[in-house]
Amino acid sequence: QVQLVESGGGLVQAGGSLRLSCAASRSISYINAMAWYRQAPGKQRELVARITSIGSTNYADSVKGRFSISRDNAKNTVFLQMNSLKPEDTAVYYCNALYRSNPYWGQGTQVTVSS
Repeated sequence: QVQLVESGGGLVQAGGSLRLSCAASRSISYINAMAWYRQAPGKQRELVARITSIGSTNYADSVKGRFSISRDNAKNTVFLQMNSLKPEDTAVYYCNALYRSNPYWGQGTQVTVSS
């Protein structure tokens, strides 16, 4: 199993930045892929960014050029750097890990972007 704990959410004005962190309970070197999803009120959960064990990344079109996902294997942590935030980025952000074909989720962290 993998336990995931997110942190770094909060309230920020449009145009501002936040960095989310996701700490895993086991070495992320052996986790196939880690990702950030988000869910806004009344909407489905959507993929924001993903990073594989070999460092390949992909992003939702809506965040390309503004968000960056990275990993620190030594700290078993994945980060999501969010720049140029927009009100439409407001959501609960969830960390996800795909380990041995099983998905694991964190509890989520709220990001609110005011206009």
